[in-house]
Amino acid sequence: MSPEVSVGAEVFSVDESVELAVVERSGFVESRHAGSAVVLGPDGTIVRTLGAPDRPVFPRSSMKPFQAVAVMGAGVPLEGANAVLATASHAGTPAHLSVVRGLLAQAQLTEDALHCPADWPLDTAARDELVRAGEHKHPVFMNCSGKHAAMLLACRVNGWPTESYLDPQHPVQQHIRDTIERLTGEKVVATGVDGCGAPVHAMSLIALARGIQRIATASDGSPFALFRNAALLKNAVLADGWAIDGPGRANTVVIDELGVFAKGGAEGVMVMAAPDGTTVTLKVLDGSLRAASIVALRLLADAGALSHEDVDRVAPKLDLAVLGRGEPVGAIRASYA
Repeated sequence: MSPEVSVGAEVFSVDESVELAVVERSGFVESRHAGSAVVLGPDGTIVRTLGAPDRPVFPRSSMKPFQAVAVMGAGVPLEGANAVLATASHAGTPAHLSVVRGLLAQAQLTEDALHCPADWPLDTAARDELVRAGEHKHPVFMNCSGKHAAMLLACRVNGWPTESYLDPQHPVQQHIRDTIERLTGEKVVATGVDGCGAPVHAMSLIALARGIQRIATASDGSPFALFRNAALLKNAVLADGWAIDGPGRANTVVIDELGVFAKGGAEGVMVMAAPDGTTVTLKVLDGSLRAASIVALRLLADAGALSHEDVDRVAPKLDLAVLGRGEPVGAIRASYA
């Protein structure tokens, strides 16, 4: 009997996945990452599948673009870095925290209104500075705090209660769910609690890809507010890539270097959309993100949306080196057939 991961009534079997990447040390394959992926062409047709992309997954933070568009659709005029922080898994640098605190100030709320868990910044320098200053873990430092601040702002704009904003039945969460279903074209198949405490909705990788592609190809001249908001978000992310992740971090590198809309999620989820609209979503079954960026980029290059030369140029900035005594002795590389 094969190992299985249950999602509601659905089952994602290991036997349905394929090898996506390997970890090579000194010419020896030390580890392998299996999973599933789908590639949509610029016109939205499925041009490649690996594994079982029709099976549902929790997108985790790769769902944040949908949540940000929903907040904008709830009457919050997010622009620039404010829009990006609403969809970010930020590193907690002073620049990130300034934007989050600005969103809370707009809502006339204190940091105590955030219901995401207390944490340290992902950025090592920012964390070390806080420790030296005698600070402690706090929800505002948590990588999802921008999303939470945006949700709270939506509550204030609409007169919704703020204390219960993470309840799946709360108006802001119902609005988010509706927005997700409109963008993906699929009904949510299961709902859980994300690491930050917000609801997370299961969907197939195909549905996730369709929703991300609709955001990445949206026009600010659309007659529909949903797509005008999506275009505002996309343009903000591409203009301020630092805000979605952080200096030297994978999503920021991909956005700034290649102009690719990128958003990673916990447990090995990655979404990317190239400038021409070609879109990749993938799930690494063991939950590791270390190979997700290079696999997604290679799939975009194989589809002709990026050049392999550009991917080769960016790859050294994605922390793919395997070290021995502090020196590179191998690398993490895409290995799908």
